[in-house]
Amino acid sequence: MLEPSCYRLIATAWPLTIQLWMHQHRPMHEMSLCESALQIIEAQARIQTFHRVRRIVLEIGTLATIDTDALRWCFEIVAAHGVARGATLDIVVVPAHAWCQACALAVDIAQRGDACPRCGGHALMTDSGDALRIKELEVD
Repeated sequence: MLEPSCYRLIATAWPLTIQLWMHQHRPMHEMSLCESALQIIEAQARIQTFHRVRRIVLEIGTLATIDTDALRWCFEIVAAHGVARGATLDIVVVPAHAWCQACALAVDIAQRGDACPRCGGHALMTDSGDALRIKELEVD
């Protein structure tokens, strides 16, 4: 369930449609990620004295378990007020990287539990691909 303050904001916007969508898809994780990203952006707006964000580029690792459609939907709601109002959200999905202990090489993986694409071994240590990062902001 979403935090009560988030739920009230959503419910006052479009009561029936949003509640039904939330019940079916439950974008809890994505809502909190959007809120956190926008808190960072608002803080940077105060520090760097910009007043409007035109474009936000988010980089999401393939292992991050983030539904990009839900993230876009949550972003529209969370960014409805403040410096990111009307901003374009671009999402770049980046591959996950792991170190294969058997063949001592860095490899790309699509999901946890994948075998090494070179030797077929499963002794992989994931070192990236599970993060969400604000890569770029286009501001006024």
